Amino acid sequence: MIDNEQDLTQAGAPEAPQQYILAVESMDELMRLFGAFDENLSIIQQETGAVIETDAGSIRIGGKPAAAELAYTVADKLLTILRRGENIDRSRIRYAIDLAKEGNAELIVELMDDVVAFTNKGRRIKCKTLGQKKYVSALKRHTVVLGVGPAGTGKTYLAVAMAVLAFKNKEVEKIILTRPAVEAGEKLGFLPGDLQNKVDPYLRPLYDALYDFLGAENFRALVDRGAIEVAPLAYMRGRTLNDAYIILDEAQNCTCEQMKMFLTRFGEGSRVVVTGDITQIDLPRERKSGLVHALEILKDVEGVSQVFLTHKDVVRHEMVQRIIRAYEKAEHARPPYGP
Repeated sequence: MIDNEQDLTQAGAPEAPQQYILAVESMDELMRLFGAFDENLSIIQQETGAVIETDAGSIRIGGKPAAAELAYTVADKLLTILRRGENIDRSRIRYAIDLAKEGNAELIVELMDDVVAFTNKGRRIKCKTLGQKKYVSALKRHTVVLGVGPAGTGKTYLAVAMAVLAFKNKEVEKIILTRPAVEAGEKLGFLPGDLQNKVDPYLRPLYDALYDFLGAENFRALVDRGAIEVAPLAYMRGRTLNDAYIILDEAQNCTCEQMKMFLTRFGEGSRVVVTGDITQIDLPRERKSGLVHALEILKDVEGVSQVFLTHKDVVRHEMVQRIIRAYEKAEHARPPYGP
């Protein structure tokens, strides 16, 4: 016979429901938190298992103790973000819930405090995930950084932000951005124009990021005087690049020989960032990716940092995260690229 509360708990008796009350400052704040047609509210309830009810002045959160506490913590942190003038969306809400589940709830708001750079129009660029925070930290501390992860994780954009910051702070005299001209089976010979016209479409993401941070007019002026160079990887051969911030984008499409050539180009006062996605290799399958090879042989080299971003670090539409996870699942059993 069970005759005390401890025995009831041990016997698997249901936990007593817990309730929290969270004050809100206005109906507008409530609407911004829970979104159009309460879509954000639905996400929080589904992901936490809590039951949430609202009125004009408060949010009532109930359910099993763990679920209610989780939902309360997330809602409280999201309100803090809103009150600081930041916006929230579904991907940010899900990421906040993941952090809280991992016991890192305090980092939900802390991430909002890290301003990496400002765009030409004054917009603040911040790390939105722990992976991005780790990546930016590596960019600040190491001479060579290999940033690897899927599309939408901010690999290139954050690297360009740090390059522009270093240039403005006079830590480097030049910014060099480059990519291999290999894309999804297309051939440069079939494209119209001279060589620069042919490779410009491949370099467009780099131009776009530079326009964001410098403005089109300032960017063109810096290019004209040689302070910024955006060029295909083939242009790097035979050069020694001193006092430069050098970014190699889409590095998964380099051959091993190209990667070695690139990594031995930089000289005194230079910093190098290599970015790529090893699930999007467009080389022939018999050719090993230079990025994959570099990750293997440079993992223990002093001064080289390797940062791996995942679908959790994707800051585009939440559907991008789902698509990446689906592809990762489908590719999991397949052999790696290259011999």
